[in-house]
Amino acid sequence: MVAVPPTPSVIDVDTVRAPADSRGVAWWRRWEIPTWLVAVAIYGAWAGLVLFHDAIPWPLLVLAGAYVLAWHFSLQHEAIHGWRSIPLWLRTALVWPPIGGWLPFALYRHSHTVHHRNHNLTYPGLDTESVYHREEDWARYSKAWRAVLMFNQTLLGRMLIGPVLRLRKLLLTEGALVRAGDFRNGGIWLRFAVGLAAVLWFVSSVAHMPIWKYYLLMVYPAFSLGLVRAFIEHRWGEHPEERVASVESNWVFGLLFLWNNLHIVHHLDPVLPWYEIPGAYRRDREGLLRRNGSYVFRGYGEIARRWLLRPVFIPIHPRGAPDKAVTLAAHRGA
Repeated sequence: MVAVPPTPSVIDVDTVRAPADSRGVAWWRRWEIPTWLVAVAIYGAWAGLVLFHDAIPWPLLVLAGAYVLAWHFSLQHEAIHGWRSIPLWLRTALVWPPIGGWLPFALYRHSHTVHHRNHNLTYPGLDTESVYHREEDWARYSKAWRAVLMFNQTLLGRMLIGPVLRLRKLLLTEGALVRAGDFRNGGIWLRFAVGLAAVLWFVSSVAHMPIWKYYLLMVYPAFSLGLVRAFIEHRWGEHPEERVASVESNWVFGLLFLWNNLHIVHHLDPVLPWYEIPGAYRRDREGLLRRNGSYVFRGYGEIARRWLLRPVFIPIHPRGAPDKAVTLAAHRGA
């Protein structure tokens, strides 16, 4: 049975300790060797792809580059919740290098921690990762903007324009702070700029890879690939557990997302190491699916077949009226 936190509050990522039953297990689990191996593989593959980019056909560079950079984002996610065998400063340092090229890790860490207030899942303005909009906001949007947002509710749209919309949201949020005279994130952005400059120096001056090529063939595709996981993992549900999906995918995507595709397990036990998620899921699959209202898919192929060109749900949040007819059949888990 997956352990459930006693209250649906924010996880204090600085103080949560590794589970007591981790004592006495095999050394590779106690020291989280699988996570170390993933980190070595990511940085080694990234350096190899960049250094030998000229010798790699561009379609292969897109596929491999997207996988490696999206994998790094998954490692950052793991560092927020897990990797408890090393101190916070070290795991932060290990995932901090901004090879993904767009988001400071400190900002992601904060917003994702807020996201784990399970009772606020999907609520716009409360859940930092919600794609929903309040009904009154939707009513005042132009037809063109509504069309853009609905296209973003298709898998193709999420991959094509999702990164742009996420960047827009980030810039609007940070810009609002600056306009209000709040410079709390100034140090974060300064350190990010220094780190990104170092990354791009390596890319352009050491590997002689044009920066535009790095962003076009590696960064943007990785951003798109990462949004494939986020596309389906949350929806409105009467109870918080019904708002979290499970995608029973293969090892290719499982390893890429560090099994966060089995998302119901992660939200019920967010400090469970990534490599223990599949076992926890297998042991209590029926119970987990009862708790999340059978919000389950057999893989990302099924998701693509159903929603590549069709909106997965209308992004108007039915807060206070869960029976309101604002959802498509998919939104009800059909």
